[in-house]
Amino acid sequence: MGQKLAPDQMELYHRVDEVLHYLWDPIGVAGAPEARDEYHSYLPHVFSLLQRDAPSDEITSFLLTTAAEHMGLSGRRQLRKRAMEVTETLQRWRRVIAERPPTA
Repeated sequence: MGQKLAPDQMELYHRVDEVLHYLWDPIGVAGAPEARDEYHSYLPHVFSLLQRDAPSDEITSFLLTTAAEHMGLSGRRQLRKRAMEVTETLQRWRRVIAERPPTA
């Protein structure tokens, strides 16, 4: 990450990390504590997409391409469905965090 984030941005960054690991989890490692950092290399890009309010299809496409082409997974229909669900969850987190009133 390399930069200081505001508290709301830091929360979103952590939520993205959790969503990628526990919900997206294309290779099925969510139950393995030793694999907790498995998706960290994708985290900054997904966070960046959310920060700039990228369209759903762009986020979904990134997740799908990553799982299919970079991880070599098959079953594009299932991968797309999961990527779409995860995109929706990520965008919901972004909205929830952004809509919170600032803390004093």
